[in-house]
Amino acid sequence: MSEYLHIKDIHKDFSGLKVLTGVDFKVREKERHAVIGPNGAGKTTLFNIISGNFKASSGAILFKGRDVSGKPAHAMNRLGLSRSFQITNVFQELSVFDNIRSGVRSRHGLRYHFFRRPAHDRAINERTEAIAAEVGLQDAMDMPVSALSYGQQRALEIAITLSTEPELILLDEPTAGMTREETGQAIRMIDRVTAGRTLIIIEHDMDVVFSLADTISVLHYGTILVSGKPDEIRNDQRVKDAYLGEG
Repeated sequence: MSEYLHIKDIHKDFSGLKVLTGVDFKVREKERHAVIGPNGAGKTTLFNIISGNFKASSGAILFKGRDVSGKPAHAMNRLGLSRSFQITNVFQELSVFDNIRSGVRSRHGLRYHFFRRPAHDRAINERTEAIAAEVGLQDAMDMPVSALSYGQQRALEIAITLSTEPELILLDEPTAGMTREETGQAIRMIDRVTAGRTLIIIEHDMDVVFSLADTISVLHYGTILVSGKPDEIRNDQRVKDAYLGEG
């Protein structure tokens, strides 16, 4: 697999406070790469930079050999990068179908029409239904988001992420707040829908990380402590001391 994404010497300051200091790692195409670290390590700031929501103070984001540093989120999305947010980011009063369909329509450059399903949009409707089935929401298509369980709402966020047909998916704490049963379902779903795609995931639940990741980077005090395969990370004393603990 070739080098696909290079996070190159990224620094980020907020009013003199150094949040990221020289973050540098590479992600290969079709790799599942987890970024872990304690609260305050800078994980969400890093995601905001990769996805185009923040600009780095210095450094570069290289995507498929192209410098995309500083491009806004909508431009990154057009390049094939899509992010699911940790905070529920859906239209609560609209149906599952209309939430997903809005993303499918935007991917094809169409205006939003939440309350109409014209016949000529059959292909878009079929794609919407297929995505809902991918994340296990095929039986909830007509339900308003407000009526979904928490786990279903998180699944919908991933469905909306998929609706833009991304090459590279960023998932920010996709199982946060879930029950153990919901987490198990989410692991299986994420494993399924990210097959053949490149994934970067922030996640505190180490069972999720070790179930999904090919490679793990440990972010500690704004810099990468170590990157490696799951077994290497699990057995690295520096990681145990900084994050995993001896237990």
